[in-house]
Formats: sequence, structure tokens, C-alpha cells
Amino acid sequence: MPTPGLVFADLHPLPNDVSAATEPGKYEEAHAIGQEPTLSHALAMSADHGGHAQQDNDDDIKDLGWNQRNEDIPKPLVGGLPNDELWILIRRFNKQMYHVKEYPYPVPGNLDLNIADEEEFSPDKLRSNLERLYMTVGISMISFVKHIMRIRSWREKNRTAAFLAAYVVAWFFDMIVPMFSLLMIVLVVYPPSRDMLFPPAPIALVSAKTGGVQKPKAGVLGSTDSATGAPEQHKGEAVEAEASNFVNTIAHVALASASGKHPQSEPKDEDGDSPNSRVPDPTSMAISASNARTSTGGGMTGEKDKAKVPMETAVWNKMRPTMHALADIADTWERFGNALSPTPPFPHDAYRMRLAAILVPILAASPFITNYMVVKGITAGAGFGFFADPLIWRGLDWLNTNYPNWQKLLELRNSILKGVPTNAQLTVTLLRIGEVNKAPLPPPPRTTEPPPDQPVNVTDEHLRAIGSDYPLNASKEELQAAIEHDPNTAHETTGSDIDASKQKTHGKKGSRLLAMFKSGVKGTVEAGLGADRLKAKAGSEHAKQRLGVVPNEKENLLSGPIDFKCRYHGKKGHAYISTRATIPCIAFSLDKDIASKGTTDRDETELHPVWSIAIADIKELKKVGGLGWKAKLVVGWALDREVADGLEIVDKQGNTWTVTAMVLRDELFNRLIAIGGQKWESW
Repeated sequence: MPTPGLVFADLHPLPNDVSAATEPGKYEEAHAIGQEPTLSHALAMSADHGGHAQQDNDDDIKDLGWNQRNEDIPKPLVGGLPNDELWILIRRFNKQMYHVKEYPYPVPGNLDLNIADEEEFSPDKLRSNLERLYMTVGISMISFVKHIMRIRSWREKNRTAAFLAAYVVAWFFDMIVPMFSLLMIVLVVYPPSRDMLFPPAPIALVSAKTGGVQKPKAGVLGSTDSATGAPEQHKGEAVEAEASNFVNTIAHVALASASGKHPQSEPKDEDGDSPNSRVPDPTSMAISASNARTSTGGGMTGEKDKAKVPMETAVWNKMRPTMHALADIADTWERFGNALSPTPPFPHDAYRMRLAAILVPILAASPFITNYMVVKGITAGAGFGFFADPLIWRGLDWLNTNYPNWQKLLELRNSILKGVPTNAQLTVTLLRIGEVNKAPLPPPPRTTEPPPDQPVNVTDEHLRAIGSDYPLNASKEELQAAIEHDPNTAHETTGSDIDASKQKTHGKKGSRLLAMFKSGVKGTVEAGLGADRLKAKAGSEHAKQRLGVVPNEKENLLSGPIDFKCRYHGKKGHAYISTRATIPCIAFSLDKDIASKGTTDRDETELHPVWSIAIADIKELKKVGGLGWKAKLVVGWALDREVADGLEIVDKQGNTWTVTAMVLRDELFNRLIAIGGQKWESW
């Protein structure tokens, strides 16, 4: 397999290994991470010892601050990567990864954890991909638009004048394409040029209309990389909250449209005693109101509506390819980002040099290509594509017959972006570094308190100008006024119609009715959870699986990095990972003493495991819910409590073990996919 270092093969955009396309059924199995089945495993084994998780360790697992405050965790855990950036990657990895299966075949780009072609669809996954698209493409495009507006506005006169001078000279000598190609090469090869040509500024502080300074939409500059400037406890949380609320708001608008919400036509309610004020807002309760609207308008609903079933079927059938396409867009965007700004332990220069090498021929040929040649070439290509359909399909049939997987060789991840990771592949590589050195990376610190409405400390890293220009051409007083907190800004809209449509009020009597309903649901949920205990004692397996899914608030269920408090068939115990034995394994024990004594200071046979699986024998890991999705929503709404979910483990013999009521489910999942030599595929 290719070595982690920079070699000539890494600089050209041709696949180093074509077996993923020519021999997709070739069986390649690794039993340990030391066998280096992919580039990710190899980099984890050869990573420089620059962080606390990269130090050589003895036979015992080292706790680097699991369940500790951020201030108590050693810095940096991984050399060249601040802890805050590491937390961002892990938090988003936890939201993205649901289900993985072993993939013992050649992997494209020599990196595993790619998305399966037949990835399972679920609405929650679709939501996750929409959020991911916002955090990658959305935020980048917002930043790009605001950079363009800064240049166009002439507020930073010296910088805009320099761009204008370069453009005029290139235009006069017919060198627009060479100039643009050279600019792209400089930006790719020399990273400091990016801040020189496009000096940084907090996204929320820049107006997309004027290119000047504006008050952040959140009313305070509490974060520098988010579109609203919302405050955050840890870096990246504001963008993640924005992505979640972005999807929520789109869903609310869609539901309001389906239910026919039209506040402008509502009757006035001076005394607050109209029928409208007695009823909760159906859009904020997320109920299905579309049929009600259709019925009141005299339309056909239910079985009478002959278009309902085929239309629903057609839409749902397109959901999986749509979700997969969104994931592919986000993956490609992340790969380009990681190629331009590599994160250790991935190579620092190889990917940037490869991208630059592709641009060099364009730069060399551009002075000799005339406008006439470009127009003739485009029109010839358009004509061929329009009229040569029979010839195109015959060519595709020949390729599919003789080279069944030829498309794989043309994928960006196999050519231009070979070896460049997505954020998920980068994260699993970092997790493997910790496992190689027996120092598992601790989970991101948990926060329960809301972030304060205080402005972030803005430094030259976040806001600066080049030359004699002032940042955004704003005085210190203007910048300070924009950065400081204003509680009214977040609620400002563009008109009374938006105010009325945005409003989600129930009315006084409607609120009382909703509170009574919530109280009743809470009692029903608590009664149901109590009944599960009786059903479990009577032998109901489903009831046993639900025991402990709503943890007692007084009980501390945080654990790790070796043992993880959970239940098996409803019985309290610990899933624990043992690496001291010849064959690393995961097991479950009912021994209550494991939390205090651990597995590193005594023989594991003393723990009397109920079951044990060798890490190398695991072929599938799946996150499972402690409750059904509807029950989980009701519990979260009525009880305002966290639900502890579970993990399903499948071995190569087809045996399945399911542990439930595990607060640190994501952390165990991460350790299991990083500790072995398996190549994984995301489902």
C-alpha cells in the first residue's frame, strides 16, 4: 500500500491502485490496526508524537480526561490540532455516523468509512445531511459572498484598488484567464496568501448588502465563524445550533404552508377569548394539519384522493438518492477543504501540490487559446451532446460490458482527491491514533448551561486588514458598538407580514390547554415506564430493552474510557474493552465492582463476563434507540429528560448483542470502530 510520506505517485491525479474498480470483490481482511490495511491505519501507526494522545504508553489504558472539564484536559491531545478543533470533528462525527459495516474489499482512495452505495434512508439521516450541508457548503458560500461584497464596496480602498489594477492590466493584454489561473495556483500552493488577499473578518459582522460592518443577527458577536454570531460555550457549537435551527425553521415553514396558516386573515382578538386563543398552534405542535385544511375547503382527503398514494410513493422513493447526493456534495466539499488546509497526520503539501499541478497546464495553455477557439469548442460539445445520443449510449454500453466499474476510476476521491479524507475519515484516523497509543481520545466536554450573551474576544486572527486600510473601514467605536450585546436585534424582521407568520403563540387559554395536555402526557409516560419494570420481571424482552432508557437524574452514568455503564437484557452492568489480553475484546459483566477497580489491575476472568467478543470478529455496529422515535419525542417534550440509547454489535458468525441504557453510547461506538483493523463502510 502507499506510504504516508510524499512520493511522486501522490502528485499526479491518477489512482495509485485501481483494484477498487477492477477487482471490487477482492477479499482483503486485517485482524489488527498494525497490519495497516488503509492509509488511515498507516498514518495512525506512524503519527508524530506531538500530542498527549501520541505519547508511547505502557500496557494500561491512559485516561486523558474523560468526563472532565475542558480546562482539565491536557493540550494538545493531537499534535498540530487544537483541542477545540478536535471537539468539533468528534461532535459532528457522532451526529453523522449511525451504522457501519466491515468492508473487506479494496477501498477508493485507500481510505475507509466511505458512504455505502445502498445506504439506508431515514428522516433523521436526511436531517443530519441537511445540517452537514449547511455547516460545510452553506457557511462557506456565505463567507465567499461577503468577501466579494467587501471588495466591491470600496470600503477597503487600497485592497479594492489593487484588485482593480490587476484586472485592468490583465484585461488590456487579454490575460484574464492566465491571471485567474495564476491567482488560483498561488492561493493553493501558498496558504498565507489567502489571508493577505482576503483578510479575515467574522462572518456575522459583515453586511452582505454593503460589505461594511453590521450588527450580528444574534445581537452580539458571540462567535466568529457563524452566520448569526450567536454565543457558544465551545468552538463550533454556534454553527451546529444554526444548522439545526435552519432545518427546524424550514420544517416549520413547510408545516405552516401545509396547514394553511394565514395570520393576516385571522379575526381580531381584543379580549383574548376567541376560539382561536383557546386552541394551541398546530404548527408549533407539529401535527398533521394539511388534511384538515383540505377538508374545510371542500377538497377530497383520505381514500377519495387518488393522487395521494402515488405522489407520496414517488417522493419517498427519491429520498434515498437525494440524501445520498447531499452526502456526496458535503463529502467532496470537505475533501477540497482538507486538501487545501490539511490536518495532521495527513500530508501537509502533497494534496495542494497535486491541485496546483492540474492548474499549471491551464496556465501554460491559456495565452494561446483565443475566444474564438473557446466559443467553437463549447458549441461543438453542445452539438455532440444533443445529437449524438445513440453513439454515446453505444459507447457507454461497451464500457459497462468490458470495464464494469469504470466510473469508479473517474471519481474525484480516486483521482484528483485520492488520499484526501472527508471530516469523518479524518476523525476516525485521529481516533485510531489514540487507540494505537492506548490513550483513547476523550469525548467533547458536556455543557448544560447556556452560553452567556457576552462578545467574543476578537483578535487579529479573526479581524484585520492589509496595508493602511481599517478593518471593514470601520472605526473602533463602530466595531465595538456592533460587537456588544443588543437584546432586540435577534427579533427584528423585515415586515409585519413576516412577524405574523413567524409568530408561534398559543394564546392564554391555548397555553393552559397545552400545559394540561403536557401534564397528562407526562403522567402517562411515567406510568408506562413504571409498567415496563413489571413487564420485564414477567419476562418481556421488549420491556427489558427499555429499562433505564430514561436515566435517574441523581444517578451518575458517566464512565469510560475502559468500562461503560449500560444494561444487557435489562440488567445493570458494564460493557468494557480489554486490550491487555493477547486478543483485544469487548465484554459485558454484571460485576458492580468494575467501576472502582477497573480492568487494568486484575485478571479479567475475575469479572465473570456474561459474553465476550474479539474486536477483530466484529463486522457490524449499529446505534439503536432506547425508545421508538415517536416515544423519544414525547419523553423529551413531556419530561425534559435525556434518553440513553443503545448499541447493537454483530460478529462474523452472525451473533448479535445489544446493550442499552448507555449514556456514553457514541464514545463506545467510536472506540470500537477505531481500535481494530477493520475497514468500515457507512450505512
